[in-house]
Amino acid sequence: MPRTEKELQGVTLLGNTATRYPDQYSPEVLETFKNKHPENEYVVTFICPEFTSLCPKTGQPDFAKIIISYIPREDMVESKSLKLYLFSFRNHGDFHEDCVNIIMKDLVRIMNPRYIEVRGIFTPRGGIAIHPFANYADEEHQEMKRQRIMANFNNNL
Repeated sequence: MPRTEKELQGVTLLGNTATRYPDQYSPEVLETFKNKHPENEYVVTFICPEFTSLCPKTGQPDFAKIIISYIPREDMVESKSLKLYLFSFRNHGDFHEDCVNIIMKDLVRIMNPRYIEVRGIFTPRGGIAIHPFANYADEEHQEMKRQRIMANFNNNL
C-alpha cells in the first residue's frame, strides 16, 4: 500500500528540486519517516562511497566509504536527508574515528534503532589506512553488538 500524504509529512527534501547542499556539519537536515513494519526485524544498509571530511590539524581532505546498517524500530532515516547530512562533513574537521562516532550518535538520536553500526573505510594517507567501526544496540541486541565488535576486530587482524 502506498504511503499517504500524512505519512510523508516530515519528508521535505525528497523530490525538492531546490536542494541546498550544506557546507557545514548539519545534523538538522536529517529527516525520518515511520516504519510500516516495526514488528519485523530487518536490516537497512546505506553505502556512501564518496564521503569527505577534513583533517582537523592540516585541513587536508580525507576520503572514505561509509557503510551504515541498522535494524529499525519506529523511525527510519530518509535517504536524501542522509545524503545531505553526510555531504555536510565536507568542510568538517575531525579525525576519522570522530566522524564515524558522530554519524552513529546522530542517527541513534533521530531514529532510536534497535541496532546500528557505522563503518568508515578511509583511503590511506601517509601509508596508513584507518577503518573505524562504531555500533549501538538496545538491551535486546547487546550480544549482537559484542559479536559485531569482535567480528570487526578479527577481520582487521
